[in-house]
Amino acid sequence: MADGPLPSWQNTPTKQAIIAFVEDVTDPKSPNFVPVPERIATFDNDGTLWAEQPMYAQLFFAIDRLKALAPKHPEWKQQEPFKSILNGDLKGAATAEGKKALIELVMATHAGMTSEDFSNIVKEWIATAKHPTTGRPFTKMVYQPMLELLTYLRANGFKTFIVSGGGIAFMRPWTEQVYGIPPEQVVGSSVKTQYKVMNGQPVIVREAAINFIDDKAGKPVGINQHIGRQPIAAFGNSDGDLEMLQWTTSGKGKRFGLLVHHTDAKREWAYDRKSTFGHLDKALDMATKQGWTVVDMKSDWKTIYPDF
Repeated sequence: MADGPLPSWQNTPTKQAIIAFVEDVTDPKSPNFVPVPERIATFDNDGTLWAEQPMYAQLFFAIDRLKALAPKHPEWKQQEPFKSILNGDLKGAATAEGKKALIELVMATHAGMTSEDFSNIVKEWIATAKHPTTGRPFTKMVYQPMLELLTYLRANGFKTFIVSGGGIAFMRPWTEQVYGIPPEQVVGSSVKTQYKVMNGQPVIVREAAINFIDDKAGKPVGINQHIGRQPIAAFGNSDGDLEMLQWTTSGKGKRFGLLVHHTDAKREWAYDRKSTFGHLDKALDMATKQGWTVVDMKSDWKTIYPDF
C-alpha cells in the first residue's frame, strides 16, 4: 500500500484505533501479542462489507427468481406474499406477512434443487445483476475502505471470516472473488439439505425448511460451530451484530469491536434506528460503554465504492 495501510480512510481516531490494535496484537514484544492461529476476525456482510439499501441484495435475487419461476406457479397470482411481490408491491408484501413473507420467499426460490444447481444460479445472477439505484453491479456495491481493511488484516496474519444473517449458499459462490474470503470461511443462514443419489450421481439437495438463522444470538453460535475459535475482532453495522461484538470483545486479552454507522446521505444512505434493513439502535447506544469503535462513514471514509 503506497499510501500506507487503509488509504481510503481519513486519518481520524477511527483509522488510528484500527492500526493501533493490529500493531499491538501482532508485536511479539507486546503483552497483548496474539499468535497467528488465534488472529480471527469476523465480518457481517450486508451493510458492513457492501450496501444493504433499499434492501438486501439477496432479496433482489429472490424476487428475480420468483419472477422467473412464476409461469410454473399460477397459484402465486392469488397467494401472498407472492401476489404483492409479483405486482411490484414489496411494501404490501412485507406489511401483510412480515418476516414470514421473507421466509416463504426464500423457501419458494432457494429450495427444491441441488446445491450445485443453486450455486450456478447465484453465479449467473451475480455476474450481471445491477443495483436499481446506482446502476452499479452488486459486486461493485462493496465498500472500498472495508476491502482495504480485509487486505490489511490478512497481511498481518489474520484469518477473515464472513458471519452474516444472509444465506450461506448465496454468499459462497462469489465471496472469494469479491472479498478474498473463500467459501469455507463464510458463515451464514441455511436451509436443510439432504444427501441423495439421483440418476446414479451423489448430490446434496436443498429442502424447503430452515436449518439455521445466523443472526443476532445465532452469530456467536454459528461462529462456535463453524470456526471453533472465539474471534479477537468483529465488525458489524446493526443490532443483528450486537451479540457477535459482545462475545468477541468479552474474551481475554486485547479485543476489538467496530460498527459501521451509515451517516452519508450524499454518497450512500444515512440510516440507523428507524431503518428496516440495518436497524442500528441498541448496539449504537452500547458502543461507548463496550469500547467499540464506531465508523462515521461521512467523515471517516474518503471514498465509498471502488472504481469500475
